[in-house]
Amino acid sequence: MPHAPEPDEDDLDAIPPPQPVFHVEQALLGALLLEPHRLDDVKGIAADSFSTAAHAAVYGAISTLPRPDPAEHAKNTKWLDRVLATALERARGLTATYLHSLIQICPWPRHALAYARMVEAEHARRRLQTAAERLIHTVHDVSLPHAVHTVLPEADALTAVVDDIANRFPPRAGVLPRTPAPPPPAAPDPAEAVDEEQMLLATATAYPADIDTVRWLLPDDLTLPLHVGLWHCLTGLARRNEPVDPVTVLWEAQQRGLLDDGSQPGKVLRLLAEPAGSVEHWGERALQRSLLATAEHTGRRIQAYADDPANTPFQLVVGARRALADIAAVRARWRQATAPLCCPPPRRLPAPATRAGLPTTTAAHAARPTRATR
Repeated sequence: MPHAPEPDEDDLDAIPPPQPVFHVEQALLGALLLEPHRLDDVKGIAADSFSTAAHAAVYGAISTLPRPDPAEHAKNTKWLDRVLATALERARGLTATYLHSLIQICPWPRHALAYARMVEAEHARRRLQTAAERLIHTVHDVSLPHAVHTVLPEADALTAVVDDIANRFPPRAGVLPRTPAPPPPAAPDPAEAVDEEQMLLATATAYPADIDTVRWLLPDDLTLPLHVGLWHCLTGLARRNEPVDPVTVLWEAQQRGLLDDGSQPGKVLRLLAEPAGSVEHWGERALQRSLLATAEHTGRRIQAYADDPANTPFQLVVGARRALADIAAVRARWRQATAPLCCPPPRRLPAPATRAGLPTTTAAHAARPTRATR
């Protein structure tokens, strides 16, 4: 006969076991409750560094209340009672029994500094998770009228978190996260990306002189491998000052092996024969899509690193900074693409007149003394 679970049995099974940091926090709080003077050794953490509201409330009470006299504290629980009363203002479920259990759980109060460092490291990992999640969410927020203008400040906020963690945990050279990076995300609207990239390629084929105005656009900014290859063809022909039209681009594509995947020559010709708009417009659209995709991929990389509890803060800093370098590279090209046109150079003034003097004629040069020769 199958086992019939009790009414609350399934609910208890669904509760995940506490993470190691939960036990570290208990040990730290127990050390501070037993020997409050050790709070002087604890640096780098605050109430929000703890993973639960109860632990945050207890630490907040410990760190704000005046220290008890050590001799009196050893005799009675008056200070513990004040800690409980203060903590109850922020966490209603606390009991005196739980405070006493924290004291009993602590292995060695003299290890409080080590426990605090562990709490700080875990808090750094959670901060990195939150900042990466905000960046990813912003990329996908369709309500934003100008996504790039909001995504870039979120990237700056993520960079600030990484820099702060680096100040607390200076990175060690060569210590990379062990977590594999996730694959790059797909375009949110593949059909729109394909259409716009086709417009870019066709317009650049019709107006090859404009290719030089979008030097900030790289082939990898495009989404389809065929489009990436055709942009290579266009920029290659333009760089060599060779004729550019659908036929010459098709021939260049064949020379580069782009048709080996089964792409039909007629389809490529039709793709290149329907220009519209300007190269700058479609290039900027492609670069914007590339920037947003890079931001999302960076956020997901950092999120993957932070989700792995085996990664140390040193590894998180190194991995996050490498990921953020990708955003910095695309951002520099975005600034170049969207920068306002420079003002025309000022008109050069005529050279100032020189004072009258001896004419510099051939005769005058000849009058200069020369070295005697034999």
